[in-house]
Amino acid sequence: MSALAAPSPAPLPPMQGSARTLAALAVSLGTFLNVLDTTIANVSIPAIAGDLGVSVSQGTWVITSFAVSNAIFVPLTGWLTQRFGAVKLFSLSVLLFTLASFLCGLASSIEMLIACRVLQGMVAGPMVPLSQALLLSIFPPDKAPTALAASAMTTLVAPVLGPILGGYISDNYSWPWIFYINLPVGLLSAWAAWRLLRHRESATRRVPIDYVGVILLIIWVGSLQIILDKGRELDWFESPTIMMLAVAAVVGFCFFLVWELTDRHPIVDLSLFKIRNFTFGVLTLSLGYGLFFSSVVLVPLWLQQYMGYTATWAGLLTATSGVLALIFSPPIARMMPTIGARVVATFSFAVFGVVSLMRSNFNTSADWTVIVVPQILMGLAIGIFFISLMSIVLAGLPPQRIPSASGLANFARITAGAFSASLFTTAWDSRAAMHHAHLSENITPLSASTDTVINQLQNGGLGTEQALAVLEQQLTTQAYMLGINDLFWLVAVLNIAAIGLVWMTRPIGANKSGR
Repeated sequence: MSALAAPSPAPLPPMQGSARTLAALAVSLGTFLNVLDTTIANVSIPAIAGDLGVSVSQGTWVITSFAVSNAIFVPLTGWLTQRFGAVKLFSLSVLLFTLASFLCGLASSIEMLIACRVLQGMVAGPMVPLSQALLLSIFPPDKAPTALAASAMTTLVAPVLGPILGGYISDNYSWPWIFYINLPVGLLSAWAAWRLLRHRESATRRVPIDYVGVILLIIWVGSLQIILDKGRELDWFESPTIMMLAVAAVVGFCFFLVWELTDRHPIVDLSLFKIRNFTFGVLTLSLGYGLFFSSVVLVPLWLQQYMGYTATWAGLLTATSGVLALIFSPPIARMMPTIGARVVATFSFAVFGVVSLMRSNFNTSADWTVIVVPQILMGLAIGIFFISLMSIVLAGLPPQRIPSASGLANFARITAGAFSASLFTTAWDSRAAMHHAHLSENITPLSASTDTVINQLQNGGLGTEQALAVLEQQLTTQAYMLGINDLFWLVAVLNIAAIGLVWMTRPIGANKSGR
């Protein structure tokens, strides 16, 4: 009998009591560090660039290098798990991630830092998918939503906390500490996960390495990620570099798709897309996360650039979304088997839609309360969105397929977030330029209203040039306010439309085959 046809061993029984709690905490801590590092360096780039003697644009490769290597290794989780075992791979990934973090802090040049970030992204790839697989294995089936709730908190809250910690550390200490803080937590997580779960190691087998699949994956995913990270900076398809990368991404993806669907031992299990709940669940998860991530990117930018907030205060305001998520996610997760994952997912999209509509009515006079209320309300949806959709994605799958399924789903989610960040920031600039042009049509140097404003500014002690500069700044602020209003209205519509995708899936348990 071939390795593919070999019978799977019976799954181990769930863990009990304090051992299960400690194991869940150990796994969640490791994943938290991983997700935190996707955003913690973002606000520290100016400090890193200045200290290492490079430009800020060169410094952004610290972010891009991690994102590219991480995106490539996430979908390889299934193959790596078969080869090394889930517990060993997770513990080793956390340990190597911690070592890479230490090396990042020691970096004395931009080249060394980028190399260490590539290593950090590579070893971080399997951590989130494996954490979900391990959590599901230690909880009984009826508590699967509770297991996913632990994963959801780390996956959705950590990106919000990253800029807060990064900004605080850069302002009060030095940039290497954004990496050094990983050391104690990472070592504890790796040790505890191995100590508590090593007796629950998954079955392994020697699977041939799909070298062609790996090379094609590196080509198209790497090209796509660089496009998404650098496209706005390089003026998108006006740049020959972006054009070449786009060709490489499209051609590489087409060859990858054909190869993986026909190879006997594919590096990525694309046959999962034959399963209805997996396909529509991943589509819905990707769309929802992309829309959520757009607010994670746009709101802090708007607050800092046009509302006068510091990085710390903008981060604190966005972090308020975690309050209701922490309060309501655990009880809703416990009730989800009764309520139904599709109903819970529908509720989360409805809340996201309402929050986006509230934001579409913001104006430049909005105070802290007006801005923070929808942010807090969004917490109702954050945790249960992830729990419900991952429950749908993984429903009915045997334990040995969960690492592959989780890896593919998280790869799609991460890619959707990158797409969203690039698309919405570019669209914001475009809409703002359009509104600026429309506003400028109504303000001419000879109009009475313009003269009145300029006279008021001059009476306040400004010269003519200074008064015109202030007027231009006010126009720009209003234009970007109107632009972000447009985008949040679109986000609201898309969130409501996503509910239709939710109901394309089957009820969990209605069809054990999942097809």
